[in-house]
Amino acid sequence: MADDDFDTLAERLTMTEIVRLQDVLSRALVRRFEKRLALVFSDVVGSTPYFARFGDEAGRKLQQRHVDLVQQAIAPHGGRVVDTAGDGAFLCFASGTAAVHAMVNLQERVAADNDARAPEHRLNVRIGVHVGPALTDGVAVSGDAVNFASRVSASANAGEIRLSTSAFAELADIPLRMRSRRIRDVELKGLGRVEVYRLDWHDPARFPALIRFEDGNELPLPSQDVVRFGRLREQDGVAANDVVLTMSDPSATSRISRWHFELHLRSTGLTLKNVSNAETEVDGVAVERGHEVPVKPGTRVRVGGVMTLELVSDSSAFGDNTFLPG
Repeated sequence: MADDDFDTLAERLTMTEIVRLQDVLSRALVRRFEKRLALVFSDVVGSTPYFARFGDEAGRKLQQRHVDLVQQAIAPHGGRVVDTAGDGAFLCFASGTAAVHAMVNLQERVAADNDARAPEHRLNVRIGVHVGPALTDGVAVSGDAVNFASRVSASANAGEIRLSTSAFAELADIPLRMRSRRIRDVELKGLGRVEVYRLDWHDPARFPALIRFEDGNELPLPSQDVVRFGRLREQDGVAANDVVLTMSDPSATSRISRWHFELHLRSTGLTLKNVSNAETEVDGVAVERGHEVPVKPGTRVRVGGVMTLELVSDSSAFGDNTFLPG
């Protein structure tokens, strides 16, 4: 029927008939078009400054890399691209488990693609997954659940996958459930504070998740391309190191360089780069300044001959990024 036909029909109905018709149409809409779907938003982080620095052509290529990698990642898992407006991609899947598997695959593809690129040209993606009822005719997808999924994605940091509580509840992959960490009281724009989960998508056999100190204390390893370790807390009001290393004995602290070493994220694992002339040992072998060596869960790093750190794969301990050994 044409719009004019609907207008003509509406003019003939009484108020009671219109109210009844609205109820009938609402029920028909839900009955015919409402489905429970896994809804995903994948967003490029930092594209605005990237466009400003490198220009429209480079920015558009960055966005296209994202779309291409998304399409490659979702195909084996039955995903569908609903929209690719701006810096993001809106996707839907039949199940939460399929969606999470696809997004892990996406982050792995992004990491592999970044390996051969300079740091300033690397793609950083944040992802949000939600499961809930949405209206769809097989093409368009709409509803409150779509907005919620978008907000979950917006709450994530670069390189993160975040799950809503419903997405976590429907995740049937036990190892991935075990690697999901609850984050309480997260502010979602326009929706208030909620609980979400952060999925540690890296292979725990290759990627350490925490730093363990000699007294047993643990610190979560920041999720970023380069993590800097050293005794200097800040320089010119800006944080100098991601992990500040200090000792209770000032003379021992002085043997740790202001910037001592860095951990670099690669698609296959982490490498340690020594940036100091001070002593740095990895599993008992000295690493010269400027050299890089691979590290993994179980690797022990001796710093300045006074502090030993062990990289470990799994723990639920969280804290700030400063550690003061006893």
